[in-house]
Amino acid sequence: MSSEYERIYLNHSKLPGRMRIADSGLGWKAQSVPGSTTKSTPFLLPSTELSSCYWSRGSRGYELRIDTKNKGVVILDGFDERDSVGLKHELSKNFNIQLETKEHSLRGWNWGKVQMARNELIFNIANKPAYEIPYTEISNTNLSGRNEVSVEMDLLHENDTVERTGDELVEIKFFIPGNVEMKDEQMDIDDDEDDEKKKVNANENDETKKIDKDGDSEMNEDSEKKDDLKQIKMKTKAELFVEELKSKADITQVVGKVIVSFAEVLFLTPRGRYDIDMYENFLRLRGKTYDYKLQYTQILRIFSLPKLDGMHHLLILQVNPPLRQGQTQYSFLTLQFDEQEELEVELNVDDEEYEEKYKGKVNKVYSSSSHLVVSNLIKGFTERRVVMPGTYQSKDGLPGIACSLKANEGHLYALEKCALFLTKPTVLIPYSEISLIEFSRVGQGSAQKTFDMEIVTSKGGPTHSFGNIDRAEQPLLESFFRSKNLKVRNDEKIAQQMLANAMIDSDGEADLGSADDESPDEDFNSGGSDSEDSEVDEEYDSDANSGGSDDEGGKQPEKKKQKN
Repeated sequence: MSSEYERIYLNHSKLPGRMRIADSGLGWKAQSVPGSTTKSTPFLLPSTELSSCYWSRGSRGYELRIDTKNKGVVILDGFDERDSVGLKHELSKNFNIQLETKEHSLRGWNWGKVQMARNELIFNIANKPAYEIPYTEISNTNLSGRNEVSVEMDLLHENDTVERTGDELVEIKFFIPGNVEMKDEQMDIDDDEDDEKKKVNANENDETKKIDKDGDSEMNEDSEKKDDLKQIKMKTKAELFVEELKSKADITQVVGKVIVSFAEVLFLTPRGRYDIDMYENFLRLRGKTYDYKLQYTQILRIFSLPKLDGMHHLLILQVNPPLRQGQTQYSFLTLQFDEQEELEVELNVDDEEYEEKYKGKVNKVYSSSSHLVVSNLIKGFTERRVVMPGTYQSKDGLPGIACSLKANEGHLYALEKCALFLTKPTVLIPYSEISLIEFSRVGQGSAQKTFDMEIVTSKGGPTHSFGNIDRAEQPLLESFFRSKNLKVRNDEKIAQQMLANAMIDSDGEADLGSADDESPDEDFNSGGSDSEDSEVDEEYDSDANSGGSDDEGGKQPEKKKQKN
């Protein structure tokens, strides 16, 4: 005899389903979508896995929360309040488990106590749970400050059998003040050091007197050892919280064996040195402060590019979801290797396992440059191709050019299908998203030896402005981008063309004016000037003659009357 419940959601699934309880265990299957050909996989929970059950309010009504022995926490949501009686009877009859009612705290406080239960982390306020986080939902935890702990959620959900919906919690931070004095058996100190510590504590006053009196250097050394012991003895509660959460959530205790490891690999982003442990389905980065678990499915692209200094080689991994350090997200991981560094590694697998799983993907033994070994292994495990430099070459025969992105100096690599700026910030610009490339300050007459380039992306995307580029690189870049069928605009060429057109127009107007000047004037009379001159001469001659006759006759010219 079994009981069924309709429209029940499993682990916050997108679609509801039918839940059934029987003697053998519990089952759930999503309802079929009309017109869909995909078959949903039912979820089965054997009766031997059930540990305890809780009844409480949920996001879709009431929920049944089941603690299992080996499968974490199972959440079934969407029940009515009256279903609690039937569930209590079925669980008691079939599994001999009592259904406990749990009330959540609704005070809204952001301070309380953290309890680490068998399968989940519980935040209690006034002895009532405010929320629970299953350990299976936690992907990483680190110290983001002396007393601050960052807990990151798993966004991949590779082990989920259902499709989720809605918003999800990405990260939560706890502030945990205070220090804890560790016990002697919890510290890694030898017995001789313990005896020395007791001797130092017993003779503390005498040593202080001797130091003040004689200034003995040996006493100073003893006091320094005592301070070191005190530093080792004290530990913050935040550190203890991180250690316990890592052990509970199995963050450091991974299932499977390490296939190959690389020690102290230099990362430019995020900055630091990390040990790389590669497993069958993921790799782990272990640093001094942060540890990361990176699924191979998170790696979208792999770039292997020589650094322009000729001494180093860069390996860039594009990951999604990105890695986080506090509020900073890293979508690109940049590894740096020496060009001359050689590595010899052998996979930690037997011949039979290698033939079955890895043959054709990776080699069993490597002896080559470091960047070649690491890139080949990541390529084999992720089944992603490695992007190498393309046909573009700068004036110095390099695959990239030195430039600056706003105020950040770096290198721009013109690859076959995208442009990549390294190293901080790392910017990837696919050619398929570029609408226009514009060159400016490229005139030969300018005193500047550099020019600017602006890449405008389509569909309202960002505009990337690159500056301080050597002017000799401009024709090479323009020719390469035009060969990729990209729209390129050169401001200097446009200005020169406009000037040439203006000069042609002005020359045409000047020619028309000279033709008018050279045309004959029909009104022009060549003899007009002679007749006018003769008339003037006659006028002056008549005046002279008249003046002479007046003088001869004795007549004086009349004086003009003065105006009063």
